[in-house]
Amino acid sequence: MTQRDVFEYALVRVVPRVERGEQFNAGVVVYCRAKEFVAARTHLDEGKLRALDPAADIDGIRAALGAVERICAGGEAAGQAERDDAGRRFRWLIAPRSTVVQPGPVHTGLTADPRGRGGPPPRPAGQGEVRRGLTRHSSAVGR
Repeated sequence: MTQRDVFEYALVRVVPRVERGEQFNAGVVVYCRAKEFVAARTHLDEGKLRALDPAADIDGIRAALGAVERICAGGEAAGQAERDDAGRRFRWLIAPRSTVVQPGPVHTGLTADPRGRGGPPPRPAGQGEVRRGLTRHSSAVGR
């Protein structure tokens, strides 16, 4: 039997007008402590964004989603998180905030491969695929 490790994930949400509370999913952050792995995949659905807020700052939201991916990747592009380990970067990204790009609650599951190579993507217990619909713009880097 293949060894499976615990992983955690949080959806990344776009909340165009925080005061209205309307939101939609725009990415996922996955963390596996046993593999020292953290990665994010994001995709901005501009149609949904414009439907909720025609005046939304698309470039700014796209930049914020890109920052999530860069922080996961670590290294120089991660800015102040450059030297942080995978767990610290994940915890920083999932901290509650009241900005246009926000993390959702953390969920857990088991996986043999948090990168999703060589088989189906990681699946949390009782949940659907965490990466469905997020394949257009992606970055996955293990540390």
